Amino acid sequence: MKQYRLWLGAGLVSLGAVSSSCSKESPPPEPKPAAVAAAPAPAPEPPKPRMSHEKLVSFFRLSAAAKAAEAPVDTPAQIALGRMLFFETRLSKNHDISCNSCHDLATFGVDGKTTSEGHKGQKGSRNAPTVFHAAGHVAQFWDGRASSLEEQAAGPMLNPTEMAMPDEKRILATLNSIPQYVKAFKESFPRDKKPVSVSNAARSIAAFERKLFTTARFDKFLAGDESALTEQERRGLELFASSGCTTCHNGPSVGGTSFQKLGLIEEYPTNDKGRFDVTKNEEDLHKFRVPTLRNVEKTGPWFHDGSVKELPTAVRLMAKHQLGMSFSDAEVDDIVAFLKSLTGELPGPEVLTPPELPPSSRTTPKPDPT
Repeated sequence: MKQYRLWLGAGLVSLGAVSSSCSKESPPPEPKPAAVAAAPAPAPEPPKPRMSHEKLVSFFRLSAAAKAAEAPVDTPAQIALGRMLFFETRLSKNHDISCNSCHDLATFGVDGKTTSEGHKGQKGSRNAPTVFHAAGHVAQFWDGRASSLEEQAAGPMLNPTEMAMPDEKRILATLNSIPQYVKAFKESFPRDKKPVSVSNAARSIAAFERKLFTTARFDKFLAGDESALTEQERRGLELFASSGCTTCHNGPSVGGTSFQKLGLIEEYPTNDKGRFDVTKNEEDLHKFRVPTLRNVEKTGPWFHDGSVKELPTAVRLMAKHQLGMSFSDAEVDDIVAFLKSLTGELPGPEVLTPPELPPSSRTTPKPDPT
């Protein structure tokens, strides 16, 4: 019996050791921490306050200076003569180029080329801007070297790269050799002793160009019809205004009212010195006349060098170089939608269709391809 008790005691001690060993190798599981409640989702940003119609319209009103400027009084005879001269190829050396060649009225006043082709196929160094709404510009040409439409109209005739007439004498010989033109000049400028002149030819072309305007849905919006723009177009207009685009693109022509440096915030890669070539003023380096955005959807390629082929690309580049901003794809889409609302209706055939031009006479100078 004593031996049995000793064996039983040893067995219990052994079981205790096993139990202790198991306890060390497999500790009881720790209690799970209490579940933490998920953080509430951030509240959506409140919508930006809508810019008032009155505020938006204010960017596109005629300036006080423009209101004060006296516009020339153009007669119907001058406008009719100017229309003929706008389409007249005999004002070019080889009788193959007219104003309409580079500023095609049927395609919103542009030829759709990077740079236009002049005498003997020579290419200009800058893109031909539209003539529609040009009457509202502070100056003509990208560098503003012509202060008026009249001055601009005379330039291409004598430019060796463009219409290439050798001198004013050749222009006058051409016009004076055509009896119907002599009559038209007399009717247009009855008080002049010598009505047939280069300055009167330019004056007539300018009179015609002052009639080159288009009316778009955007004009209905400016007149008070807020439903004239879609919701996306309205968003694009508000972003256009709030981002600072209207600093340059303002007034009834949505541009054309000032000169601005291309690459104002971030340098733009160009060798064109812009207005500096006219003024020789360092402050005018890389400055260009701001183009109108009227009909911009139809007047590409864009920029002074015609290097930009897609309108969304033009928007992104302007945001980057002029504003130091980067628009999202959705924002670019909205601005482009607004810009398309600026596309107007072209005038009728009484403006767009080339008129019947008077015939040459035996004394009319012949085409000269040299």
